[in-house]
Amino acid sequence: MPPIATTYTEEELILLLKQQSRDAFNYLYKNYSAVLYGVINKVVFDEETANDVLQEVFVKIWNNIGQYDAQKGRIYTWMINIARNAAIDKLRSKGEIMRSKIQMGEDVVNDVQKGQKTEQTTDTIGLRKIVSGLKPEYEVIVSLAYFKGYTLDEISKTLEIPLGTVKTRMRRAMQQLRAAFNN
Repeated sequence: MPPIATTYTEEELILLLKQQSRDAFNYLYKNYSAVLYGVINKVVFDEETANDVLQEVFVKIWNNIGQYDAQKGRIYTWMINIARNAAIDKLRSKGEIMRSKIQMGEDVVNDVQKGQKTEQTTDTIGLRKIVSGLKPEYEVIVSLAYFKGYTLDEISKTLEIPLGTVKTRMRRAMQQLRAAFNN
């Protein structure tokens, strides 16, 4: 007789993970590894390195689940940020230079959503729409910084505009985004 598929609510999953449940961790890996790999692969283009980062991400999740605070956001968002930051750290630690064309139509959120379940997409509903509502010169900076992991200095070099201009545009973009989220 095949084993019965187990599902957990987010609260149950978090509680079991904090209790170091291997079954809950296996469930987490089975249900979230593909989406986390997609986030990592958008930053680290090498498949082998992306797989290594994915494993590091799950180790970080296992070791740091006690630091997760449900008041600050969903566990999904917390894990996405761990994956994105780990990929950026790996890229920088290897001394690699980020080289990618600016692709306004593609970003982590849109690509990740393609393989998600309905409950997973709730973290990103409206985000792309709000960012795309910015002036083009603001949108490109926010997209590069958030979705691609570029630093302001890297954005300046990529777009070939002064760092001060990048900082000013980022500040204005953040003001517009705050206003959009508060509406």
